[in-house]
Amino acid sequence: QVQVVESGGGLVQPGESLRLSCAVSGSGLSIRSLGWHRQTPGKQRILIASVTGRGDTKYNPFLKGRFTISRDSAENVLYLKIDNLEPEDTAVYYCALVTGTDARIGDTYWGQGTQVTVSS
Repeated sequence: QVQVVESGGGLVQPGESLRLSCAVSGSGLSIRSLGWHRQTPGKQRILIASVTGRGDTKYNPFLKGRFTISRDSAENVLYLKIDNLEPEDTAVYYCALVTGTDARIGDTYWGQGTQVTVSS
């Protein structure tokens, strides 16, 4: 059974940094990509950044360059570091796993999300 579990959210002050984690597990897992998304109430979930199974990263060009995605391939853990947090970063942050290969898209699995609240 595939599991995607986020952690690391919480209440932080503006200007601080935060690192979110996403642990992925499952038997015989073939990872096409892993990505971080966020969603605020009443708005669509948007992609922040993703990394392919080969390690290629992609960032949402409409977001400021305060996000860094990284992956521990050995442990199947995905990270998102957010620097200089702003109140507008307040959202639920979700991790998404897309199974498959470069040539085939499999299934998408979402975590339950982790709340990040930026407030003084």
